[in-house]
Amino acid sequence: MSQTWLHFSVVLAASIVAALSLTVVVTIVIRLIARRRTWPKALMTRARASFRATVLVVALWIALSTALPADLELGGLVDQVMTILVVATTAWLLAALVLFASDVALGRYRIDVPDNRVARRLRTQTLIVRRLAIVVIVVVAIGTVLLTFPAVRAVGASLLASAGIASIVAGLAAQSVLANIFAGVQLVFSDALRVDDVVVVEGEWGTVGEITLSYVVLDLWDDRRLVLPCTYFTTNPFQNWTRQGSELLGSVELDLDWRVSPGRMRDHLDHVLARTSLWDGRAGVLQVTEATGGLVRVRALVTAKDAPTLFDLRCVVREEMVAWVQRTTPAALPVQRVLITEPDETALDEPVRAEEGGLFTGSAEAEARASTFTQAIPIVAEEEASAERDR
Repeated sequence: MSQTWLHFSVVLAASIVAALSLTVVVTIVIRLIARRRTWPKALMTRARASFRATVLVVALWIALSTALPADLELGGLVDQVMTILVVATTAWLLAALVLFASDVALGRYRIDVPDNRVARRLRTQTLIVRRLAIVVIVVVAIGTVLLTFPAVRAVGASLLASAGIASIVAGLAAQSVLANIFAGVQLVFSDALRVDDVVVVEGEWGTVGEITLSYVVLDLWDDRRLVLPCTYFTTNPFQNWTRQGSELLGSVELDLDWRVSPGRMRDHLDHVLARTSLWDGRAGVLQVTEATGGLVRVRALVTAKDAPTLFDLRCVVREEMVAWVQRTTPAALPVQRVLITEPDETALDEPVRAEEGGLFTGSAEAEARASTFTQAIPIVAEEEASAERDR
């Protein structure tokens, strides 16, 4: 018996030494590659612990299965425990590799640079794929662990016949959850919504901070967070200001008096736009869009590279225009005119002739016009009507 345990100890020690040697060799190789590449450092950061744990558990399992005494009653329990450990460490390693691959993909496409539409689309899709992959790995690992128990395998075999009914019941119970999951996948791969997109939802303006399989987080302009389910974006209209590009066109409207000079305002707008770095130079137009109700509505159209810059540019243009009107043409400031007069009593003495010249009476043409509406109605004389009543 002592020789058997001695043999087991030797095999166990050899397996551990071999596992440690393998991890050392792999580490040296990766460090050599890291001298010329940058991705090995990220790989070591993500997968070092999980790789070492997996190699160590596999080596320990090999040692136990080959050198463990055959007369030991705990052999089945040891195999089950080692199987669970191998499944857990392997799932850990696969999840680490998925995180490493997604980090490499995200590192190649930066979103903190101008014209980042493609980078934002790839980043959004990569994050969703990473979450899906990790969920699948975890679910498969949990299922594999449960199948190592004989009782669970028996229950699974008995439930296999009713899997169709169970799936229907589960689908009905989790209908909203599944709808959000499918909506999240649809949003990502249809390129309708991406991380860092500028959107207007429910009257709120902000950027997309996070897209998950069940909800979308919007970072609003005043540092608030608006959380909406994914199904909201597939069933309701919303504004996406960065769908094709970040450039935007905005307007500044002023209601002024009729004595304003649009030509001089147009010259001043050109001067304001030339002095500010917020304007991207694509469009700068001033037009009179309304001239009713005692006021003149002047609209200035300006463009900027993105939504925040456009907001600041509109504020600058509005402030400069208001100051210019106050300084140069104060008569053009909007006013309300009230005319107070005395009633003309002589006009009330004239007779009212309301019955002359109606639309359907008062002339032969009016009577003919009225006949087009009454010719299909039989006209009964008063005598005939009274005689009909007497009978």
